[in-house]
Amino acid sequence: MALIRHLFRVAARPGKKRDAMRSETSPSAIALARFEMFRGQAFERHVHEEQHQLAWASTGVLMVDVDDRCWVLPPNLALWIPAGTWHVTLALRESVLEGVYLDPGSFRLSWDEPVVLSVSALARDLIQYLAGELDPSARSRAEAVLADVLTPVRLSSIELSLPQDPRAREVADLLLADPGEHRSLEQLAVVVRSSPRTLLRVFLAETGMTFTQWRTHVRLQAAIAHLAEGHSVSRVAGLVGYATASAFVSAFRRVTGHTPAAYFSRMEAGV
Repeated sequence: MALIRHLFRVAARPGKKRDAMRSETSPSAIALARFEMFRGQAFERHVHEEQHQLAWASTGVLMVDVDDRCWVLPPNLALWIPAGTWHVTLALRESVLEGVYLDPGSFRLSWDEPVVLSVSALARDLIQYLAGELDPSARSRAEAVLADVLTPVRLSSIELSLPQDPRAREVADLLLADPGEHRSLEQLAVVVRSSPRTLLRVFLAETGMTFTQWRTHVRLQAAIAHLAEGHSVSRVAGLVGYATASAFVSAFRRVTGHTPAAYFSRMEAGV
């Protein structure tokens, strides 16, 4: 995984782990584990053969890579990872990964591919509640409510496909490492010993986006993480490479259909 090697050069080591107890008398649909992760820590490519996973950071920001598609997940978003799906989980900030493992035979929700889910305040509280010691009936009720409140994000989520061509992938890695990177395509082409025309062709063929569109999505993906952490629009605009807040808001609205404030407001409301 070139992206991981480029961005994260620290070997993955589990942080502090807290496992929820399963009932001996009543099978639980959900098991939980908490991992405190430092910035740059990665759980390298792995698979959960018999359980679905909900990858969610109660604090911090995660990036999850599945088959060279990647998602950035602030605390109001989680990624549904179906059982048998190979994936990589990375901490882009100091983070607390809440591993929520779901029994396909007991948990009634199921999707066959990765799905971005909204984590409402109620869902957050339920996950924390389920991490405690509960009697079987209380656990069963809480698991049923959690299944009710976990819903796919209806807003346009910002997902990236990564190019496979080594030269384009090197450019992609540079931009993912620093979304505020200002060098032009022509300048980046020199760095990776390619031509602008070749890079334009490869990005469109391998990601389904023009280079400009792909770069915008990188910036907005990073911006959502910063905004979720409470940074102002003007500060985020500078962090992700926009000269003005208005230019950033215009790009955000063009991709998602909403201003940053409206986007987060609707996400909180689950609409």
